[in-house]
Amino acid sequence: MKKKLISLVLAGVMVLGMAGCAEKPGASEESGEKESKGSKYELALITDVGTIDDKSFNQGSWEGLKKYADENDITCKYYKPSEKSDKACLTAIDLAVKGGAKVIVTPGFLFERPIFEAQTKYPDTKFVIVDAAPVEGEGKAPDIKDNVLSIFYAEEQAGYLAGYAAVEEGYRQLGFMGGISVPAVVRYGYGFVQGADAAAKDLGLAQGDINIKYTYVGNFAASPENQAKAAAWYSEGTECIFACGGGVGNSVMKAAEGAGKKVIGVDVDQSVESETVITSAMKTLSDSVYNAVASVYDGTFEGGKSITLGASENGVQLPMEISKFEKFTQEKYDEIYNGLKDGSIKIANDTAADDASKLPVEIVKVESIK
Repeated sequence: MKKKLISLVLAGVMVLGMAGCAEKPGASEESGEKESKGSKYELALITDVGTIDDKSFNQGSWEGLKKYADENDITCKYYKPSEKSDKACLTAIDLAVKGGAKVIVTPGFLFERPIFEAQTKYPDTKFVIVDAAPVEGEGKAPDIKDNVLSIFYAEEQAGYLAGYAAVEEGYRQLGFMGGISVPAVVRYGYGFVQGADAAAKDLGLAQGDINIKYTYVGNFAASPENQAKAAAWYSEGTECIFACGGGVGNSVMKAAEGAGKKVIGVDVDQSVESETVITSAMKTLSDSVYNAVASVYDGTFEGGKSITLGASENGVQLPMEISKFEKFTQEKYDEIYNGLKDGSIKIANDTAADDASKLPVEIVKVESIK
């Protein structure tokens, strides 16, 4: 009886301890790779609101970091903030530094303020912030210390390639379904609309021949609501949707599978996710994170600034070798890509606008859906 009572008391203490940890503000979940002696991890990645296996932004960044770690026998680990807040992101960064991180990669706009604080708090740690730059607060100019490299991409160029290809391929009823209207997502959409318009002009189509439904769903989640919205678009005649929002893409793919329609993926090659994916508007996330980490170790790290990777730096692309195109050729792709490289193709990327309905297009009709 005495032993049983002791067991019950210990069980109660364990439950209370677990509950207290779960409720602690800013506490972070951790997942690791390549354990080292004393559980030290030299390279770290902090995920944004998505997961490490989102087949998109987090996963692409993680694959680049892990590839470098594996090739050079360096320990690595990723950390997932417990919630969408500056405090939770900072807690995850604290855990990474305490865990031995010398280089920390943070993908996404959520890390603007956390990295602003962390860059001063941890001057001996190198930070690679992707699709964002450290800022003190809204309306403030970026403040990038020497231990931080900020990487952006010309998403409007990747979107342009995708929009042009879709129209050239023969699709006339298109959709853009973005996640949250953050600058990177907005640029994808703006490029998509302008690429579709350029293809329509080159094909000699009439005004209104190409219609694009355009919206931001307000999240990056795979959800029944997002799937239902995509299914409604398909039932109304939309043939192909550019799904630009992490898990949102999975919802669109399920809707496309049910409707027998098509999807354009985003950030990384998403053709493995569904037969409905005809191509993906890609950033070279893995390569750029790999190269940034490598620069820390070879002494060429360029901290204290932002860089933007576009066609000129091979920072964006469509995966032509595996894309399911029947009409859009490699020759045409190369022609457009070279135009983006040499600047002869100009793309508006006004991320301050609410929607794409006021973009400088001539043929395409854009229906902004709130």
